[in-house]
Amino acid sequence: MMTLSRTEFAASRGWSRQYVGKLAKQGRLVLTADGKVDVAATEALLQRTADPSKAGVADRHQRERVERGVTAHLAPAAPPLDPPPPPAGNDGEAIDFQKARARREHYLARLAENESRKSDGELVERAVVENAAFATGRMLRDLLLGLPKQISAELAAVSDPWELERQLTAGLRRVLEDAQRLSAADLEHAINPQS
Repeated sequence: MMTLSRTEFAASRGWSRQYVGKLAKQGRLVLTADGKVDVAATEALLQRTADPSKAGVADRHQRERVERGVTAHLAPAAPPLDPPPPPAGNDGEAIDFQKARARREHYLARLAENESRKSDGELVERAVVENAAFATGRMLRDLLLGLPKQISAELAAVSDPWELERQLTAGLRRVLEDAQRLSAADLEHAINPQS
C-alpha cells in the first residue's frame, strides 16, 4: 500500500492542496490512521464517485496540466541557456521572428522530452535524489552509532583479540547489510513513488 501526505498526493496528481482538502471534506480521500492518503484506494474511490458529465472538463484540465508540466520548468529569473543571437544587421533591425520561434519550439520540445523521460523513469528530480541520499546517510549513521549498545555486553567478556575482531566485523557487516536493504527500498520508493 503506497501512502503519501496530502501535499505529496496533490503534487503527484497536479492538483492544488486546496482541491485535495476539498476532496477530504467531501469524504473522497481514503486516509490511513496516521492521516496519509492511501493512493490506490483513493484513486479507485475517485473513479467510482466521479461525475460522468464532467469527463470533458477533466480531459481539458489534464491537457492543461501536462502543458504546465512542460512549461513550468521555464523560470522567469533563470539565466538564458545561450546568449541571444546578434541582430541580423548593424542598422539595428530586429531578430528574425521565425528563428526566434523555432528556437522557442526547440527548447519546449526538449522540455517535453525531459517530461516524457521522467514519466518513463529514465530521469528523476535532483531534489528527490538529494533527499534520499541525505536520509540514507542519516540512517547509516544512526545504525552505526547504535552498534556499540547492541554488542558492548558481548565484547566485554571477550579477551581474545581475534574473537573480538570477528565479533566486531560480524556486527558491522550486519548493520551495513541492514542499511543496504533499507536504503535500496527507500531510494526506489523516493525516485519512483508510483511503484
